Amino acid sequence: MYQEERLISIIDYLKEHKRISVEQICSLFGVSRATARRDLVKLQEQGAIIRTRGGAILPTVHDEVKDYSGRLGMVSEEKSMIGKAAASLIREGDRIILDASTTVQSCAEHLPDVNCTIITNSINLADVLSSRKGADIRLLGGKLQKEHRFLYGASVIEKLSYYHVDKALIGVVGVSEHGLTIAHEEDGMVKRKMISQAKQVIALADHSKIGRTDFYRYAELSDIDLLITDRLPSKPFQKLLDEHDVELLVAEHHDT
Repeated sequence: MYQEERLISIIDYLKEHKRISVEQICSLFGVSRATARRDLVKLQEQGAIIRTRGGAILPTVHDEVKDYSGRLGMVSEEKSMIGKAAASLIREGDRIILDASTTVQSCAEHLPDVNCTIITNSINLADVLSSRKGADIRLLGGKLQKEHRFLYGASVIEKLSYYHVDKALIGVVGVSEHGLTIAHEEDGMVKRKMISQAKQVIALADHSKIGRTDFYRYAELSDIDLLITDRLPSKPFQKLLDEHDVELLVAEHHDT
């Protein structure tokens, strides 16, 4: 077998088994340890693998986080269902915090026109809610993250510390045994403060976020009271929620 054929076979093996050792290469292809190491060096030079002690793994592929308008354009039926379910929990006189996620914006779009106080760091969400006559909107001032359209920084966190609210609605990029995670640290720091100021914390996550872990952890599972999603999670994940006293609400599709 030529080296190029071996390299392709090694990658195919890694795709199926996630890792490979020098010994396995020797056994699978009948080559010496020196030849196996040369194959791994070649693949590493091509950027196809990451060498480990005694073998190799595939590099992690990170999903690009789209800008706000891109994510808003991808607001799915699932997110709309979750948004409707979350909006149905808002009551007359509630004081609520809404973060800058697109799923929470979907909630805002379905919010009933009741008298309530809304605190947010999202300029888009404030604009959506400006047509609600009963909504008293407090937009947190800070540094503008232009690409993702949220306000952040020390002034936002300080201002949040003065508010004590009934509910905080928080969107997540990942929710797993590692807690609630997100791609941007500055956004996560604001979310963490939002959570600490609320009597009830409601996390919104479509099924693709369940079991996923992103870059920055801003909350433990035990920090949230209710998770709203669009599909019933796996039994192990339901057990994980139970262990952390997190209630689960699965949004239902309603034909209009």
